[in-house]
Amino acid sequence: MPAVPDGSHGGLLERDPELAAAAHAVDELVAGATEGGPARGGILVYRGESGIGKTTLLDEIHRTARDRCTVLTARGGETLTSVPFHVTRQLLQPALDRFDEEDVRLLCGGHFDLLAPALGLAPPPPPSAAPADPQGVRDGLAKLLGRLADRLRDRPPVLLVDDAHWADAESLAWLDAFTRIRRDRRLPALVVLAHRPLSEGTRRTGVPAFLAALADRAVVTLGLHALTLGATAALARDTLGGHADEPFCRELWTVTSGNPYETVELLAKARDRMLEPVAGSASLLRGLGAEARGGGLVARLEELGAGPTRLARTIAVLGADSTPDLLASLAGMSGPEVAENTELLRQARIVTTGADRAARTGPDAGDDPNAAVAGAPAHESPADPGPADPGSAHPDPVQLGPVHPDSAHLEFAHPLIASAVYGSMSPAARTALHGLAAWALTAAGHGPAAVSRHLLEVHPDEDEEVVRQLRAAAVEHLAVGAPDAARRCLERALEEPPAPDSYARVLYELGCASLLTAPAATVRHLSSALGLPGLDDGLRIDATYRLAQALAHNNQLREAARVLADEAVRTPPGTDRRRLQAANFMYEGFQAAEEDGPGRSRRLADLTAHFTGADNSERALLTVRGFDAMMRGEPADEVVRLCDLALVDGIPARGLGWTDATWGFEIPALTGIAYAFSDRPDRAGALFTEAVRAFEISGWSGAHVAFAHTLLGLVHRRRGNLPRAQHYLEEGLRLADRVGNGLPVHWDTACLLVDTLVARGRTAEARSVADRYSFGPPWPGAIVLPDGPSVLGRLLLAEGRVEEAVATLEAASEALIERGRHHVVWAPWPLDLARALAPTDPDRAAGIAAEARAHAERIGTRTALGEALRCAALIADPPESRRLLTEAVDHLAASPSRYEEARARLDLARVTGSAEALAEATALATTCGASLLTTDAVTARASSHPPQ
Repeated sequence: MPAVPDGSHGGLLERDPELAAAAHAVDELVAGATEGGPARGGILVYRGESGIGKTTLLDEIHRTARDRCTVLTARGGETLTSVPFHVTRQLLQPALDRFDEEDVRLLCGGHFDLLAPALGLAPPPPPSAAPADPQGVRDGLAKLLGRLADRLRDRPPVLLVDDAHWADAESLAWLDAFTRIRRDRRLPALVVLAHRPLSEGTRRTGVPAFLAALADRAVVTLGLHALTLGATAALARDTLGGHADEPFCRELWTVTSGNPYETVELLAKARDRMLEPVAGSASLLRGLGAEARGGGLVARLEELGAGPTRLARTIAVLGADSTPDLLASLAGMSGPEVAENTELLRQARIVTTGADRAARTGPDAGDDPNAAVAGAPAHESPADPGPADPGSAHPDPVQLGPVHPDSAHLEFAHPLIASAVYGSMSPAARTALHGLAAWALTAAGHGPAAVSRHLLEVHPDEDEEVVRQLRAAAVEHLAVGAPDAARRCLERALEEPPAPDSYARVLYELGCASLLTAPAATVRHLSSALGLPGLDDGLRIDATYRLAQALAHNNQLREAARVLADEAVRTPPGTDRRRLQAANFMYEGFQAAEEDGPGRSRRLADLTAHFTGADNSERALLTVRGFDAMMRGEPADEVVRLCDLALVDGIPARGLGWTDATWGFEIPALTGIAYAFSDRPDRAGALFTEAVRAFEISGWSGAHVAFAHTLLGLVHRRRGNLPRAQHYLEEGLRLADRVGNGLPVHWDTACLLVDTLVARGRTAEARSVADRYSFGPPWPGAIVLPDGPSVLGRLLLAEGRVEEAVATLEAASEALIERGRHHVVWAPWPLDLARALAPTDPDRAAGIAAEARAHAERIGTRTALGEALRCAALIADPPESRRLLTEAVDHLAASPSRYEEARARLDLARVTGSAEALAEATALATTCGASLLTTDAVTARASSHPPQ
């Protein structure tokens, strides 16, 4: 027989490497906090099959860390995976209970109203409130944990999550967000995850995807192995006596395959049966072992009698809500009967109570003989001695302050037992018990969200009360930033099904719940809702508007415009029709190609000709008209007038703000963009700064905030502050990358960043961005900010790929001229095409430059005029070139466009040969963060004088 292993580190057999890794991680965490230097936390992951000893390992880590750290614990549950943030609440509620309400609000960083419902510290907002932004909730919780870690630097936090494979996706998304905050992977806390092995395959979603991402960033990931024969023999002799012989121990190891849980259970049964641990008894082990798992375990439970069996099944359904009162109500027992049957289940090592778990994590836990093995039978969730019961996972709000645990709260001794008991019930009995649990929880005062996990399991039965509860639960889930949970409730409500007069409303609510996170599903649900009776006029308008938003988000702009136009025809004149018309004109204008762009522009101009901005529908249409006028190259003064009418005292009107759900953020965004390209970056900057503030106050941190950073980058690009522009644009891409791939904000931000990097002379970086985000054909179905083909042509010129640049710019000209869009700053294709053609086809280049100058004169901004004059100067003879460039410099010096001024001054210095002018141009370029010498190859070739 192999020798007993050298180490039983921390009282556990054959877990030295795992415990050493944890001890080192805790030492590093504490050292970093003590020294006041960089954080030294991180992620540890332990993987292993059920019964392999993950929980006991976490117990030991808990015991070794609690003297120096704040240990926060949680455990996933097989029946709790649909309960959003139940793991988050287990982890954070006990820690937050140590602080008073004012401190908790400070830890929430001004977002208490957003985060408290998700944490169970406050009831969800009223149904009329806008849904919480899921990304904002995740980020807010991640920042809260960071602030909490800072407050606990003397005892830095260690987060232990057991059975993470049964954690809810929202909690794992939060941990994923928290562990991404530091690029060096050094966290202010230690996160330890224990879960079963992940399924093979690369296309993981949901919980497996988050666990895989967390493992990728882990300091170490360790797989737990079964006990060796030597360790099994040592355990047998500790339990049954030193006279346990080799044949008995070998058979024990063979029967259990070295699984720690099964080994301990089998030894306990052998001890209960007073089995002699010798070769003659070895043949009995296989029969005893069958009782520790699956059907054998259920048979052993049933041998205890009907009462314990009924109580165990009730615990399997109630899960974390298994309190004596609820158990008595659901199992049809009196209080004494619950106590009597509980004791029978405890003696059979089937359930544990809160008192049992507190004792096992107390100072004397090491005296338990079962604690000497990797997988002790009582696989309770590790719990930090504190004021809250981490097993409680229902989403009802709790009051700030101490939460006293109920020591009689029942829990299965091991997840294997829970799974076996739950699976032993017939489907009919199981669903019936879930239905009874739902009503018992409702009667006990639990909210719809807490009840919904049971309603999801009952059979559809055309019960309007079930539909009502599920709809209410969906509202609560949306309020805490859990749209997936809301969708599950509403999809189940449709299966009930609702009454005919409310079916369309449930479809509408389901479409809204998945609005931009699952646009294809939203389109399906809202289209179905609009095809059924049951929506009043207001909801019908709103459903159409949201359907168009989803179609646009799904790159179906033509279809979005069509559904809006169709509904507008059916809607009587007034505010509702104008709302639909504004969105229709907007989405038609957003299309990369349309059949009759000039005709649409004329209809829009005619419709808004006499508008004064009397209400929000007029203001929205004026905004769309102003943006369209800017794109067409109409006089900037008219564009600014239209935008001014769309605002109230220079800011968006109430109801048209950045976070308003009725109109969307596009309306104020279009106003600011039109200002930016009309030489009013100050007004644009004020609007976009307010956008960031509004999004942050509302807790939005997804694509909206990414786009707000992009818009601020646009403002700095127009002002010529290229480093600042690059900063905002790179941050916009970083924020967008967290949301998904290939989003509209990716196209706009990448386009602006490429333009900015080319302006800075960083052509290789610009190419890297273009390649990373697939910036180039095939182009999306929506326009890009600014014109994408024009910017790509500019990049190709900077790379010296003149022929490709000319082809790209010519394609841009064909598309834009057909639509009547002639803004030479938004779409600078004529300026760059003329420069590219000047050395080889000066006549054509001169014609393009002359047209660009005519359009610039119509626009009338200093930037457009200066850029067009600078372009014309490249084709003119030397005296005329000097005159044109002098005039261009005068215009650009009076504009907000510092970078374009630097380029014009450089051209003038080259034409005049003035060293002083060259130095002045170079100094201005340096102020802008640009290197002009590396970006002006085409200009230099077109100039009649070589550069100095």
